Amino acid sequence: MNSNFDRRISFRAPCSALLWALAAVFSVSQFSPAAFASDPKEPVSFPEKPAEPGAPRTSIIRSGVLQTREGLTLRLTTDLGSVNVTQLDPGAPPVVRYTVHVETDARGSAAAQLLSNYSLKAGTSSTGVEIAGLLFPQGTHHTDAQFWVQFEIAVPRNYNLEINTDAGDITTGDIGGTAFLKTQGGNIITGRIGGTGIRDVSRGRPVAKLETEGGHIKVMGVTGDLTAFTAGGHINVGDVTGDASLHSGGGHIRARQIGGRADLDTVGGNITVGRAASFVSVRTGGGQIDFGEVRGSVRAQTGGGGIHVIYVSGPMEVESNGGSICVTGASGAVQAATSGGSITAWINPTVAAETGMVRLEAPSQLSSGTGDLIVYLPRNLAANIDALVANGTAQHIEADSALHLTMQSPMNGLGQVRAVGVLHGGGAPLKLRTTGGKIRLQFMDSQAALRDSLMHEQVDRLNQRFVEVGFPPVSFQFMESKPDVVTPPPDKLEPPGDWIESWLNDLERRFRGSISEDPDTFLKRFTRPPTPSYPPIAQRAGVHGLVTLQVKLTKDGRVEVQRVLEGEPVLADAAIDAVKRWRAKPLWIKGKPCEVVSTVKFDFQLP
Repeated sequence: MNSNFDRRISFRAPCSALLWALAAVFSVSQFSPAAFASDPKEPVSFPEKPAEPGAPRTSIIRSGVLQTREGLTLRLTTDLGSVNVTQLDPGAPPVVRYTVHVETDARGSAAAQLLSNYSLKAGTSSTGVEIAGLLFPQGTHHTDAQFWVQFEIAVPRNYNLEINTDAGDITTGDIGGTAFLKTQGGNIITGRIGGTGIRDVSRGRPVAKLETEGGHIKVMGVTGDLTAFTAGGHINVGDVTGDASLHSGGGHIRARQIGGRADLDTVGGNITVGRAASFVSVRTGGGQIDFGEVRGSVRAQTGGGGIHVIYVSGPMEVESNGGSICVTGASGAVQAATSGGSITAWINPTVAAETGMVRLEAPSQLSSGTGDLIVYLPRNLAANIDALVANGTAQHIEADSALHLTMQSPMNGLGQVRAVGVLHGGGAPLKLRTTGGKIRLQFMDSQAALRDSLMHEQVDRLNQRFVEVGFPPVSFQFMESKPDVVTPPPDKLEPPGDWIESWLNDLERRFRGSISEDPDTFLKRFTRPPTPSYPPIAQRAGVHGLVTLQVKLTKDGRVEVQRVLEGEPVLADAAIDAVKRWRAKPLWIKGKPCEVVSTVKFDFQLP
């Protein structure tokens, strides 16, 4: 038994008395005498002397079987105890089997009195099966005694559950009907809830309603709508075919897939959504927000964390009180604001078939108080560009020359800097605003490798979080639709070179999956790669010398460190941090991207 859900007798007696009175009235009106089952048994042992530490507790077991039929409801109310519900085996007769284990650490006759005063009532009604467990008030001479109760119940496959416990966990396997589960402080863990046609059965109510005053909630999936609340624990949700309303007083919220509307709210934890098919609204008092793929619109707000979005097909409104915002795919209008972080966004509306141009569905604006704005646009975007730095110089706005923006900047010193332009006849305005940061406007194809790298990193990060809590990885449509091999434009093709070298490279690629390249040639693939910072702790300790890393340039332009060949650990860590930020155009051989393995060296010398 879980000691977190024990009961000290004198503390809970007044509450138990009230529940006892209510249950008595309820049992008279609901239970038929013929169907009523009550099976008290004598305690299995009553030690007359105080038990030694580790000695067995005194306990009784009560059990029974009640006839029922599919589609009805189990209603269980208990002032104490954890509850575990499973399904009957396939093909088994429709009954409800229950076993209740009651235990106390009281001694001798005190144990006998406590156990005999525990009330368990079970019976059938026109709507299903009713079970009520109550601890009858005890005298003050049992102030140090503790009490434990565990319910084990098996129900038909398409049964509904209504369970309420004042203290204890609630766990279930897969449930074919609806589930309304409530505990005053324990955890709630369920399998998959709901089945075919369950929306009609629930008559507009959520298929699953889960509530705990402090524990964690985990549900593998719901066929229909889900409502979940915890006063402070985490909420982890698998696949929900309907709407999801998830609220936590401070824990993290993770939802793998939501088929309907989503409303997620936590006072301070992180929020992670894998896939969503409709409108998504999320709020956190200060945590990180991560979205995978949303085939609808998004509204997100955090009191201080960052916001990462892989792809959103509809309008998007995101706001952070200081964190950075990164959007690798936005097809609709974008409203993004942060008080101090940077904003990086790839804006790519759906192509209009009749014109070949793409247009924003509505005005869009990206704003940062002091951070930079980096925006990537398609070459066929029709829009009005308006970029403004409130306090900067002409160097604070950088734009691809093909955008043909008109620059306005102060003659001397700092001041307002503005760049405006009309692209392909104009369209909905795209406004970029920052007080003191920089603004950079580029075309999407100029940083395709960087975008792909960020998307893959975000997908890996999302799936790692879901796997950590026992859910399978999420597959994304935008990645599934991407062809395995993309033929590069002519300027990306490698020159033919000597046929022997080409043959050797091809042979190496076939056996190793990559080719080797000398360090000088390898470094030429990078334009101004970030250099490592000399760790202050290493400088103070007088640590210096060479660091050599074996690295791999991946097919999507990222650099992975395979191993450290030489160097002090503190210096090697600094070198690794820098190399992981390198990006380059991948190597192409015979129309296919290929990985490249090489070495890089860094010489850390004391000033």
